[in-house]
Amino acid sequence: MIRSSAPARAGIVGNPTDGYGGSVISTSLAERASVHLTLAAETVLDICGEQETIRGPEDVRLTGGYTDVAKAVLLDFPEALREYRFRLTARTDIPMHAGLAGSTAMLVAILGVVLRLLDISLNRYEIAEVARKIELETMNVVCGFHDQYMATFGGLNYVDFRDKDPKATGEPVFATIEPLMDVAPLPPFILASTGVQRHSGGVHRPLRERWLEGDPLVVRGYERIARLAREAKRALLRGDWPCLGAALNENHAIQRDLGGSGEANERLIAAALDAGALGAKLAGAGQGGTIIALHEAPDYLARRLTEAGAARLLRVIPSEGLTVESAY
Repeated sequence: MIRSSAPARAGIVGNPTDGYGGSVISTSLAERASVHLTLAAETVLDICGEQETIRGPEDVRLTGGYTDVAKAVLLDFPEALREYRFRLTARTDIPMHAGLAGSTAMLVAILGVVLRLLDISLNRYEIAEVARKIELETMNVVCGFHDQYMATFGGLNYVDFRDKDPKATGEPVFATIEPLMDVAPLPPFILASTGVQRHSGGVHRPLRERWLEGDPLVVRGYERIARLAREAKRALLRGDWPCLGAALNENHAIQRDLGGSGEANERLIAAALDAGALGAKLAGAGQGGTIIALHEAPDYLARRLTEAGAARLLRVIPSEGLTVESAY
C-alpha cells in the first residue's frame, strides 16, 4: 500500500499574482486530501465516492467528474496503467470548490502515490511544477502556481514567483519559498466559507485574458498586489497586525474593483470589518468560496460571522506539505 496526503491552503496577501510573476504570503491548513493505492486485480478509481473501472485508454478520457483529477495524473504517467493494476482511493476533509485549493491538494496527493508506484524521484519544486502542468494543460484549468507549491511544501510561507511567466514553455523557473513558521508569530485568522461553490478557473480566466491583453488596470493592480505581499511580510515578521490587516484590505479592494469578488464574499467581508476585523479578503478566487479575516479576538469574530451566514468556519493551523509513505 502507498499512502499520501496534501493540505489545503489560504492566501493571506498577494494572491492572485502567483500567475503573473508576483509574490504571495500563504498558509497551509490542517484540512487535507488523503489517498491510498493498493495493487489489485483491476484498476479502479474511487475519488470521493465516485468510482470508475479503467480497462483501457478510452476509460481515461476526462468527463467532468471527480475521477478526472486521477485520470489527469494517469494521462501524464501512462506507464502506471501499462505496468500495474491497482485500486486508488481518495478522500478529503477540505471544503470543495471553496477557494482553498482542495482540487489541487487532491491532485498533488494522487501524484505523490503514482510517483512512488513508478519509483520516480522528484524534489518538491519539481512535483509542484508537474502538478501545475497537469492542471493547466491536461485539465485545462486556468491557474497560477500558488496552489501547487503550497500543497507540496505546506507551512506558512512567503513565495516569490518573479520571472515565472505564465506563457513560458520549456524548463520551469522554480519559485522561491521562504518559510516563516519559525520566525514569525501566527496571526489570529479566521476562515469563513460562503457556502457558494465555484471553480477557480472560471474566476481567473477573464482576468487572465485582460492581463494578456495588457489592460493597464489589471497590470498595475497586480503589480501593486505583489508589492503588498512583500510589505506584508515585514508586518508579519514584526507581529504588526494593523499593518498586516491594511495589506489584506488593500489587496481585496484591488481584486474587488477588477471584478474578482462576489456578493457572498462581500457580505462576509463587510460583517468581519463591522465586527472589528483589522483586515479581510478572499482566501482564493472569488464569486463564492472562502474569506480570510484578521481579528485580535477570533472567537468573537467567529460568532459574528456565523450570525452573518457563514456556512463553515475554519481556524488557520499550518500543516506539513505532501507526505508519501509505503507499506509493503
